[in-house]
Amino acid sequence: MRKRTRIGVAIGTVALLTATGCSAASAPAPAATSEEVAPGFLAVADSAAPAGGELVVQVDYDTAEASGLDPQGAATARSWMLEGLVYETLTTIDENLEVAPGLATSWETASDTEYVFTLADDAVFSNGRAMTADDVVGSIQRLIDNPVTWTGQLGPVASVAATGAGEVTVTLSEPYTPFLAALANTPAAILPMSEIASGEVDITQEMLGTGPLVASAHRQDEQWTFVPNEHHPDAADLGFSSLTIDIVGDEATRAAALRDGSADLAILNSTDSAALLTSASDVRVATQRNTDFHYLMINSIGGDPALTDEGVRFAINSAIDRATINDLVFGGSASASGVTPVSLPDSCDPADLPSADRDLAAATSAIDAVGGLELDLLVYTDEPVLAQIAQVIQQNLAEIGVDVSIEQLDYATYSGRVYSDPSDFDLALSWFAGYADPAMVTTWWSPALAGFSSVYMSGSPELDELIATGASAQPGDDRADAFAQLCSLADEQSEMVPLVLRPSIIGWNTGSLSPSISSDEGYGDVLRRITEFRAG
Repeated sequence: MRKRTRIGVAIGTVALLTATGCSAASAPAPAATSEEVAPGFLAVADSAAPAGGELVVQVDYDTAEASGLDPQGAATARSWMLEGLVYETLTTIDENLEVAPGLATSWETASDTEYVFTLADDAVFSNGRAMTADDVVGSIQRLIDNPVTWTGQLGPVASVAATGAGEVTVTLSEPYTPFLAALANTPAAILPMSEIASGEVDITQEMLGTGPLVASAHRQDEQWTFVPNEHHPDAADLGFSSLTIDIVGDEATRAAALRDGSADLAILNSTDSAALLTSASDVRVATQRNTDFHYLMINSIGGDPALTDEGVRFAINSAIDRATINDLVFGGSASASGVTPVSLPDSCDPADLPSADRDLAAATSAIDAVGGLELDLLVYTDEPVLAQIAQVIQQNLAEIGVDVSIEQLDYATYSGRVYSDPSDFDLALSWFAGYADPAMVTTWWSPALAGFSSVYMSGSPELDELIATGASAQPGDDRADAFAQLCSLADEQSEMVPLVLRPSIIGWNTGSLSPSISSDEGYGDVLRRITEFRAG
């Protein structure tokens, strides 16, 4: 019997930044550790640990997709993680952020545009029907025929066909290096196509996948309950009897749940929480490195008229002190990034970007030329670090004559103002998942490809050309050079401005849970190795 990926190892508030007191001297000590217990792992489940208990996880927010529970429409990392418990993909990523087998046990590349996948012969949907090559073909074709956010990430798929009982061939119209990495995320999941076609399953209302778990109950913004998929190859070895995911918006409540044992694992957002848990002997808090990064949107379409001027936008960009954001908000655990996540191969060096010089005199001159600026800066309250980053930016921009008013909004209001047409903001903070290939996130700098960014940025043909060049280039010096040019041009145009990487802070109760957690992640999936968890 095929076993899903196993690692083969068994071993026994940031203080509010005042208007005048922002300095590295007040930076919090990083309480969360990124120390590895094995190469590539923050934690490795102990196979001898107690098992069979009810696993309870607390997260900060729920899925909230317009497409309901259809994984192809999932556009946020939280949806990818939750729906990824039920659905599986042809490929996955390993602890080194490298593409690894998933539902495709292997593949051959007959040319740089042709991929021949050999499918797992023991993949079974939770209704008991075995996955077929037609499910794979139909899932990919459906993603192409009904364009959603992830469709652009798949690249130029020319055809997909079953070329054997357990074989599928995908042909691209031109080379596209991130293709295998794009298949590793939940929107590229393999769906039960015959049940969808017959109307037996409404995939927007009910999840039916080959993954290790089945969703047995869901109350939006409150709770999920999952039980094992008895047909999954790992079903007999699961280290817990059920999984409850509580949606708990308040960070302090999640931290308290770890302390009092009402949660086995919780996702945290602030280094403050890690510091508050240092005295809890049964709690470990770890920082998972991510290719995700925070960025600032500077609205050149619907914002203050002065923001149509590239020189004004660059002045704002160049005034932002990434090192201070890292020190004060992340306790030094993050680092600056360009458009390509700095931790991935061939990515650009943020120290080489035009804005890295922080020429405040030139920035002040550009702002003086338009008579000064008063701008709003939008953040959403689900992620407290955004407000903390906003405070640093507010102080940075005050140095060059820009008066910033921070607006903290619930996500629905924030989303309505940022992504509606017309958009209604000057500046806004958010974050991008960085994925597992540096070319993938670059596509969001092309409004035509991304769609969602077209209401607040214009992009440029030159930038689009560099994005395409980076996506088709093979890993190596030529690709690194393309990314360096891409990052520099995006930095000069300053419509979406990368800031710093976004680590995940994960806490778990060592008395009740022995998890496996990789050191790096690119798709926001903290529970990627859920089949290895043991909860007593």
